Order: sequence, then C-alpha cells, then structure tokens
Amino acid sequence: MTVLVGYVPNPLGEATLRAGVEESRRRSEPLVVLNMARDDVLVDARRAPADDLARVGRDVAELGVDVEVVQVEEGSDPADVIVSEASSRGASVVVIGLRHRTAVGKLIMGSVAQRILLDARCPVLAVKEDEA
Repeated sequence: MTVLVGYVPNPLGEATLRAGVEESRRRSEPLVVLNMARDDVLVDARRAPADDLARVGRDVAELGVDVEVVQVEEGSDPADVIVSEASSRGASVVVIGLRHRTAVGKLIMGSVAQRILLDARCPVLAVKEDEA
C-alpha cells in the first residue's frame, strides 16, 4: 500500500504535499509524489521543473518518509493518469488539492478533482486551497 499525492508547483501543491506526508506517516506507508504534465499543450503550469521535484524528494526524505517522485510526461487527462497510477500502485489513499471554480468554469473545463473523487477505487483526501 502507498499514499499517492497529486503535486503541482504552487502553494496549493505544497499544502497537498504536506497533507500527503502526514497521511504517509499516519499510515506508515511510502509516499508517491506524482506530477503530471499534459502533452496536448505547449506550456503547462502544472509541470514541475526537475529542480523542484528534486527538492520535494529531498525535503520529504529528510522527514524520514520513504518517497518516490514521479513525473508523467504523456497523457492529456490528469484525472485518468492519477486514477490509473493509484490503481496500479495499490494506493490506500490519493491526496489532491481543490481550488474553487465557478459553475461556468466547471462546465467549460470540467473538474479533474471531481473525476478523481468519483473514479478512484480508494479514499481521496482533498486539500482546500484556503488551507494553503
């Protein structure tokens, strides 16, 4: 079993990472930090630079947590990638960040978080943006 964190390089992503570390410690399970970049756009703000991912791995390891940092470069749907990774790794919980979106924004863009909440076969811990 493992704890899977969907990580993005912003304050919400850092709050999500902290929650994932706490969950990993509570469950005594290794942590997988997953950063996903869409391949159907040229620039994706969710793609973490290599030095940021190295820092994440180093900082979490210094806390005594067994961590694996993974960046998925292919795939245009973050929800599908996260749900698939959680299933293939036998995740006991998925930790994701939530940000407030308008109803129109959800209608036009969809909601990655909503699809993860509905499709994941394990519990999902959602971290609100306000907690960041």
